Amino acid sequence: MPPLRTALLQSSGVLGDPAENLKALDEAAARAAQSGAGLLVTSEMFLTGYALDLQDIPGLAEPADGAGARAIGEIARRHQVAVLYGYPESADGVVYNAAQLIGPDGAALANYRKTHLFGCFEQDAFTPGDTPVVQADLNGLRIGIMICYDVEFPENVRAHALAGTDLLLVPTAQMHPFQFVAEQLVPVRAFENQMYVAYVNRTGPEGEFEFVGLSCLASPDGVTRTRAGRGEELVFGEADPELLSASRENNPYLRDRRPGLYASLV
Repeated sequence: MPPLRTALLQSSGVLGDPAENLKALDEAAARAAQSGAGLLVTSEMFLTGYALDLQDIPGLAEPADGAGARAIGEIARRHQVAVLYGYPESADGVVYNAAQLIGPDGAALANYRKTHLFGCFEQDAFTPGDTPVVQADLNGLRIGIMICYDVEFPENVRAHALAGTDLLLVPTAQMHPFQFVAEQLVPVRAFENQMYVAYVNRTGPEGEFEFVGLSCLASPDGVTRTRAGRGEELVFGEADPELLSASRENNPYLRDRRPGLYASLV
């Protein structure tokens, strides 16, 4: 299988304006397709912006098959590129911090709800999801999804490794002073779990937050294959099935586990 060229869109967009953010996504998808990418990954809450007023979130939230999803499906279909985007999802009378993967034909492939909510803002605004492993198949790779804070829990990522995730997509809103997560923790997660991790951040000031950028694609050998700076960028990296297979053959972490010793963790 050829590598999956992956575009990481580091951008904060326009707070509270899905229409403008869809325009930016359309432009990025065109650039990604022209560069040969088969997948475009955006940041956490890309569709609406992150630092919303609490009272505005219910009105901006939409179901997984809502207007934003349909518009992104058309963008994906037109440019023949899969898209992973973050958005506030309304379902069952509550709002989730969600991310949805749309295939290059415009069809929804997977929808994930953030399971670990960070800080008072998220805990007041959203209901936590309860499904830790959400996956879909794309270009011969098993794609997994989680959001921001979720990747900081090793049990979460290990669950993906045991379920066969090859490329973990992590839209994020990583803020100052926690940039060590992007710089150090994400490559370690990729190495210890033998998978690719695409970590895609927001950037710049937004409300009370200062997002640090530093989006990256880390590979199972612990190497950061591409890294954005602190501003708005579209960067590219490749998830290579051959490198993944060779790394898994050489790295014994998953084979050498002794689950019987870990019962106290749960």
